Amino acid sequence: MSRVNTKKPSLCTCKLLTEEIISKSLSVLRKVVTSCYGPSGRLKQLHNGVGGSVCTTSSSSFLFSNLSVTHPILKILTTSVQNHVSRFSDCGLFTAILCFNLVENFQKLNLSAATVIKISKHLLSLCTDYLNSETCGCRISVDFSNMKTLLCLVQSILTSKPACQLNRKEAEHISTLILKAFLLTIPEKAKDHAVLGKSIIIPLKNERVMNSTVLPGIVIEMPEVQLMRKFPIKKLPSDTLKVALFCTSMSGDVCDPGEGTLVISYGVSLESAVLDQLLNLGNQLISDHVDIVVCQKVIHPALKQYLHQHHIITIDRVGISLMESLCEMTGAQRIGSLSFISSTSYGCVKDLCSTNFGSKHYFHLIPNDSTVCSLLLCNRNETAWNELKLACQTAQHVLQLTIKEPLALLGGGCTETHLASFIRQKARKAAEPNCPLIELPHCA
Repeated sequence: MSRVNTKKPSLCTCKLLTEEIISKSLSVLRKVVTSCYGPSGRLKQLHNGVGGSVCTTSSSSFLFSNLSVTHPILKILTTSVQNHVSRFSDCGLFTAILCFNLVENFQKLNLSAATVIKISKHLLSLCTDYLNSETCGCRISVDFSNMKTLLCLVQSILTSKPACQLNRKEAEHISTLILKAFLLTIPEKAKDHAVLGKSIIIPLKNERVMNSTVLPGIVIEMPEVQLMRKFPIKKLPSDTLKVALFCTSMSGDVCDPGEGTLVISYGVSLESAVLDQLLNLGNQLISDHVDIVVCQKVIHPALKQYLHQHHIITIDRVGISLMESLCEMTGAQRIGSLSFISSTSYGCVKDLCSTNFGSKHYFHLIPNDSTVCSLLLCNRNETAWNELKLACQTAQHVLQLTIKEPLALLGGGCTETHLASFIRQKARKAAEPNCPLIELPHCA
């Protein structure tokens, strides 16, 4: 399709922040964000105007990822806030409101851009230095031997998201599960460089929140066709199960030759040749005494049946997102070839069982000693579940950051009020050197 207008070269222009269009857009965006902030904050419903799903949220992550912002300055501001949230998982709305207010107030001052930058950097350094100092009155130490403190930290995140639709009892239950899942990801025998494991969130929508639970290991949804089959594995209680992880397709599809040419001898059936290769692979798995075959993509039905006859469980279509956790939990290496498998590629699990939650059935891979667990997360509907999932991920990230630096700031507006008083006192002291110091308010 030809262009209606000829393509023009990109231009770099320099315009003042006082441009009327910027001011109006910035004011509207500030009002949207401000109305979501605090205990009286309201939810927002976002859609693209041409159909599709509707997002109901008050979270800055969903808000800025679903808002269509076109002006470069607004894009810079929203991207900066998103970067802040991705690093710290907290204070996204406050950061956005602060940035928007700073820009709007700087617009009203007759100051040069260089002066504005110097003032902003100076205020930022004052705040960060004070928050990092021992004299800061709005930070508290997080004691990991006190579970009550950690639960309060998690609950403060969940209760700030009204779109999760949690009552007090449900918030306490989910907070306990998040903390339990986090503790399961911490290795028991940590060396000099400890690496945290992973907590996988499994969706269970249209279910009671109180049905949510945490299981060690990995839970994978079981296809309906396998519900009628019994597990063919025969093992002693002391045995472990050998696992093979395939990251390539085992469906028997012929690879795309690209720009090359695929030459097939006369009388040779390509489908039969591929199936023979899969069955030869099956024979190798049988001779290596593999108990469980997990495939990122699809396994051919004939290979599934053949392996099942030899007491081997097959699990396919697990997706790329689970492969890293499966490798970590089992100790196996991803197998990308159908012709040769190294004996060092296999891993193991303690056991495999079936379990059901709601109307769905799952494989449950139980590890020997792993820092991988599954959080089966329930909520009433899809909108509430999406918001709850984001809140759980935020809480997990905050707990991980707290291990690195066991400190937290007071919520409920205490930190913001305290910092504002600190900045006002610094400004007054700079303007009047002989001004007496005023004791800062201390939040209880």
